[in-house]
Amino acid sequence: MKTLLKHYRPFFLFLGKFFLSYLVLTVLYRLYLSGFVNQVDGFTENVSYATEKILVYLGLKVNLVEDALNEQYQLYVNKQYLARIIEGCNSISIIILFNAFVIAFSTNFNQTFGFALLGSLFIYVLNILRIVLLVVLYNLYPQYGHFLHGILFPVIIYGIVFVLWLYWVKKYSEYVSKITKK
Repeated sequence: MKTLLKHYRPFFLFLGKFFLSYLVLTVLYRLYLSGFVNQVDGFTENVSYATEKILVYLGLKVNLVEDALNEQYQLYVNKQYLARIIEGCNSISIIILFNAFVIAFSTNFNQTFGFALLGSLFIYVLNILRIVLLVVLYNLYPQYGHFLHGILFPVIIYGIVFVLWLYWVKKYSEYVSKITKK
């Protein structure tokens, strides 16, 4: 049994670091959210306003209405309700998942922190662009709303996160170098 644990030590270390960092980041985020009862949290607000600004820049007539009671923003295009932006749309949950994986395959502090920070910013911006594109496509093809929101865009965003993870593990993680030395 001891030999087995020693042999799979990197795997168990990965699992421990992943779940611990995921738990800590999730608890911190939930504590942050607990300060926003019947109001929209700051991350969702920033995503909503950035989305509105980009849509206006693209030439759409947009109206963003805060619905504090339901903790969301309602987005209207040409005075027609098109979408709502809620806490789940702000990308923080996927950023937490991304960072837990990066931490689990951590290297030195500077590389890990730098990749986590840049990856988080990339995911955050990508998510805003995702919402913009969803709104544009909802406006043009409302019949495909479920497919776009429920299937296509999650596959794209999680696929990109997966590619970032692969890049991190292959390029920077000490885990791969330990495995290949054996």
